[in-house]
Amino acid sequence: MKKAGFLASSLAVLTVFAAACGAEDDASGESSSNVVTVYSPHQSEIINPIVREFQERSGIEVDLVTGGTGELLNRVQAESNNPGGDVFWGGGAESLEAYNDYFEPYVTSEDDSIPEEYKSPTNHWTGFSALPMVIMYNEEMVSEEDAPTSWEDLLDEQWKGKIAYTDPGRSGSSYTQLVTMLFAYEENGEKGWDFVERFVENLDGTMLSGSSMVFRGIADGEFPIGITLEEAAHRYIAGGSPVNVAYPEEGTSAVPDGMALVKDSKNSAEAQEFMDFLVSEDVQEMIVEEFNRRSIREDIDPPEGLVDSSEIPMVDYDFEWSAENQEEVMQQFQQLIMQQ
Repeated sequence: MKKAGFLASSLAVLTVFAAACGAEDDASGESSSNVVTVYSPHQSEIINPIVREFQERSGIEVDLVTGGTGELLNRVQAESNNPGGDVFWGGGAESLEAYNDYFEPYVTSEDDSIPEEYKSPTNHWTGFSALPMVIMYNEEMVSEEDAPTSWEDLLDEQWKGKIAYTDPGRSGSSYTQLVTMLFAYEENGEKGWDFVERFVENLDGTMLSGSSMVFRGIADGEFPIGITLEEAAHRYIAGGSPVNVAYPEEGTSAVPDGMALVKDSKNSAEAQEFMDFLVSEDVQEMIVEEFNRRSIREDIDPPEGLVDSSEIPMVDYDFEWSAENQEEVMQQFQQLIMQQ
């Protein structure tokens, strides 16, 4: 990340800006508080350096509230008459789309550098990074010949009760994984639910409460295999952990995680500045170089060592269907769980 020169010049400009604004009203008549409240399901290793950089550059204080995607979205909904948050940062974009009644349209200052597939058609959310879903496995627990290469491989009896998978009611990325499996097998009967039913049977009651428990559990040897985000798995690969990944042969998805401006937020100007920062060239280079995430900007290359996007088999992921049918999908999934 090109920090040094940019940081010096940005601090100079932003310090003047902050001093000029202070607690005075801005041009729109809104009061500038110099604080922004961010709700985020991201892991601390991603949140902390980005928030620290933003605070240093802008002089704006970030109040952070963390939790699961579903938990935080429910909080936004519950607080809609008196919003406590200003920005929602993280979670699958289709989860944000499903709650777009609680977000305000906003076009970031970097909009021209972001392809349409990484933005809401109504501007209710903007992507933060592109996130292919992968099967992750521990090479010390799984032989090369047994390493799963497809969704179908997860149904093997040897993995019964040993698959790391997060409750999709708690995790936006896990919901994306569920819908990805539905689309991968939608032509095989019951629009993919026959496959998901067999997958749930092989989970054998094992369901994790947080997405970080998947990649950590596999790397630590608690589970031999699991479903997770490409970037999370590759952080462990880059760190020397005995893990590897496979892109399911039937096809995976690369739905972006997103960010959104909370409707009627109390610190809208600061929220917009934070969102612009997240999609800036500097931050997007940081997530590539330091977190092995694929940028949503078309002017930034993917992380070194990752396969080209064109080589990853993809399902025909219907984003609109996923968002509009989230409640129904979750109800049907819960029914399968209760039947076990």
